[in-house]
Amino acid sequence: MTADRRIASLTPCAGRCSTVFGDAVCRGCRRFNHEVIRWNTYTPEQHTTIWKRLDAQLDQILVPMLPLADLRHVEGFVLSKRVRLRPDASRGRKLYHALKLCEKNRHFTDASGLGIHYKQVRPLWDEFERRVLALATASYDLAFLRADGMSYHLIHRVEEDD
Repeated sequence: MTADRRIASLTPCAGRCSTVFGDAVCRGCRRFNHEVIRWNTYTPEQHTTIWKRLDAQLDQILVPMLPLADLRHVEGFVLSKRVRLRPDASRGRKLYHALKLCEKNRHFTDASGLGIHYKQVRPLWDEFERRVLALATASYDLAFLRADGMSYHLIHRVEEDD
């Protein structure tokens, strides 16, 4: 074994992929099915593009849901639990990991910096999952419609040229 041990690149995978059951959007990480399948073939730039879309969704959903969160405290909490984050992880990504940790162990809630009571964790998590999956699905549908519109336009343009 060489001295150059590489740490596996971060992935959005949440360990509960639903694309294997035919979902267009994974219920765990919210990547599109083709992104899950091709993740290991993507360039760092493609990874970053996907991470940014996913983080923007987390920002849009979680930041308003957790208005009392202390971000510095949340960051320290998440790092103390050895969660690996990208250096450019968004506020929503950090809140997501803290809430996920609390959802798995409600006794972490007071130390999390989220500014919530442990009894709020489960209802917040359930509502978060509902909202973020709806947003991710809408994002997929929009991407599909754009691609379909582009192909329609290209086909008609080719037919006009003939």
